[in-house]
Amino acid sequence: MLGKSFATPLLTFNSASCFSSPGCDSVSTTANTLVGYVNCSSSITFNVTRGSWTSNYPSKKWTLHSTVTDNIVLTEEEKKTWNDSRQALSALKFSPDEEDKILGKAFGHIHSPYWYEERKKEVPRLEVVNEILDYLRSLSLTDDDLTKLVKKFPEVLGCSLEDEMKTNVEILAKQWGIEGKTLRNLLLRNPKVLGYNVDCKGDCVAKCTRCWARF
Repeated sequence: MLGKSFATPLLTFNSASCFSSPGCDSVSTTANTLVGYVNCSSSITFNVTRGSWTSNYPSKKWTLHSTVTDNIVLTEEEKKTWNDSRQALSALKFSPDEEDKILGKAFGHIHSPYWYEERKKEVPRLEVVNEILDYLRSLSLTDDDLTKLVKKFPEVLGCSLEDEMKTNVEILAKQWGIEGKTLRNLLLRNPKVLGYNVDCKGDCVAKCTRCWARF
């Protein structure tokens, strides 16, 4: 009976929105669905991972709908890449909405004053997010520490590992002798230091969120 909702342990969806002739015009899942597979009559099969996605056949453009994020339009391939990147955050125990918000802010899909206008939209990649988290773990930060740090400064996942993060950690060690436990405490208190990339030396260049003058 069209219009009723069919529920399984894995997925809940509205039958009227999926089974329309000749194929699947739109598909939606609830934001808290963990893992589900939908196989529509158009033979398009996709995996839905902890989010709500819709597709308008046959464009294969996907829109991520979240209660805390803007609509983020991605291709089918980009959607998979985005979902894969969420796996890197699974150990930090964020909610699905928080994961999308973190990735959105870090990679330019959600406005963040931190970037000014310099951050171009980019689809997060699992290997990039993992590389940054692994580096932060190498600084003696536990997963609980990372949860606090990423929640306070989600943009850290979009910073350059080589040109900003590693360089800044070296500066902290060489110029101020900050390393080890002292570095861990500093990063939990002021994680934005990882993304500093300008030093105005007192002559403001209007990039205060990324300036060493704040340190």
